Amino acid sequence: MTRHLYRVDGWGVGEVWERAGTIVHHELPSDALDMSKNDAARWEGPLNRVLSEGIPDVLAVSHGAAGPAAPDTRQISPKGGARLPARTLPANQSRVCANSVSELCRLVRQHLSGLSTTYDGIPIALEWATPLQSQFAAAARAIPWGEIVSYGELAALAGRPGAARAAGSFCADNRYSLVIPCHRVVAADGIGGYGSAGVELKRRLLALEGVRL
Repeated sequence: MTRHLYRVDGWGVGEVWERAGTIVHHELPSDALDMSKNDAARWEGPLNRVLSEGIPDVLAVSHGAAGPAAPDTRQISPKGGARLPARTLPANQSRVCANSVSELCRLVRQHLSGLSTTYDGIPIALEWATPLQSQFAAAARAIPWGEIVSYGELAALAGRPGAARAAGSFCADNRYSLVIPCHRVVAADGIGGYGSAGVELKRRLLALEGVRL
């Protein structure tokens, strides 16, 4: 398992976890992973250079099989959405990264600049998913740029009409921000939630696609 950090100007630092060329976890860039002055004194050399220059490659560090920590479900909105990444940085760095990670980071930068983007070619690990969760993932990935669906509509698209609550739970625990675009899944009566990141991030992502809620 390898953890990669990347920067997007105007957004912050994000992270990608990858195993054998397959994405197993992706967090949107935010200030939560950016370095404070105290961090900057602790982490020197390649880490500071990669994060500050914003160059198109990423910073990687190998980890054991345990992978990223389990999400804190107490901070996840019941209506779905992304979580802020854990605020940790690796001590040992490597500039080696999988092609899928470089491509994902390129697409994320393009997406967050407001250009229509698809992630169809990005491989993600779903061995943890139940059959229903896999159906939700496929249905959500098919929602086009600039369009939204309700949790109930996502359930119907997945072939499980009436499973709106399960669709909301799936979105709440989405580990592939943008790749599985749960920001395009909203409540029937409004924008819905977006986890501890908050609805303002969801609005910002939707506004990039011309959707105002």
